[in-house]
Amino acid sequence: MTRPVTIALDAMGGDHGPSVVVPGAALMLERRPDARFVIFGDDKQVLPLLDEHPKLKAVTTFHHTEISVKMDDKPSQALRYGRYKSSMWRAIDATKTGEADVTVSAGNTGALMAMSKFCLKSMAQVDRPAIACLWPTARGESIVLDVGATIGADARHLVDLAVMGAAMARVVFDLDRPTVGLLNVGVEEIKGVEAVKEAGRILREGNLPHLAYHGFVEGDDLGKGTVDVVVTEGFTGNIALKTAEGTARQVTSYLRAAMARSLMARIGYLFARGAFAALREKLDPRKSNGGVFLGLEGIVIKSHGGTDAVGFASAVELGYEMAREDLMAKLREMVAASTEPAPSTAQPVEAE
Repeated sequence: MTRPVTIALDAMGGDHGPSVVVPGAALMLERRPDARFVIFGDDKQVLPLLDEHPKLKAVTTFHHTEISVKMDDKPSQALRYGRYKSSMWRAIDATKTGEADVTVSAGNTGALMAMSKFCLKSMAQVDRPAIACLWPTARGESIVLDVGATIGADARHLVDLAVMGAAMARVVFDLDRPTVGLLNVGVEEIKGVEAVKEAGRILREGNLPHLAYHGFVEGDDLGKGTVDVVVTEGFTGNIALKTAEGTARQVTSYLRAAMARSLMARIGYLFARGAFAALREKLDPRKSNGGVFLGLEGIVIKSHGGTDAVGFASAVELGYEMAREDLMAKLREMVAASTEPAPSTAQPVEAE
């Protein structure tokens, strides 16, 4: 994409609304000065903040909306009162109509997915969309999906996830054939539920273009960065994501407590503060903030609802990269190339 990337923002989404969205967009603009914005929200809250960031205001089109989706709304409730008129819906619709290239919201995940599916529709040949996230690893970063969009998966859906995750990896990591692994209870082909084993067979025998199937991977491979893309269904993926986030906070808490335990520990910290700073940066969840909704006819980015301006800027920049590198074209190309049918009625069996 050679023209400027235009990003639609739901200013009212998240725990902090415009007080995070507007400064986050301004911070992202410093990194990507060719970006343009379409912001939807309450003019009484948004416009004073835009006045504080004149550079952002100069490249922004603002639309007033009186309705915002609450963080605790059920998706059905949000659709009922927010369809066509809430800041979340209007931001998604801007991507549908072409006013924007990508939508970013920190709002209610369930409502955002429901509205995105209703407004944008699913891609041809993709039954269910997924949420993909960037996962810090010992090698750098990997992509993990699905981390919560849908619960359960048959073999065909897992293959779709592999294809869509690989398309995203081509954009994010600039790889021609990203490596893809299926998360399983072991690396042996005889292990796991039937849907996972069948998906592995399809990927192994399919020799799909722009995708190098690695095989099964286990939970510890997530942190190792064994593959570029880790595929699992949404129930398992969401548990893995929340476990990793909790573990990162736990490690940080342990380190903080250990450094304050004694005078010698505090002195030791002074000598090792560079190493601790590097560790803190590696564990900073704001750097990888942003889940990409894959499988829709348009790009939607979900920011963590409780993030700050730095984290929201990361989510906006992720959306910028997805649009600039034409993620949708790569998705369509790779999904079209993946056509082998698979049984959709496989029943789970006990893991060995």
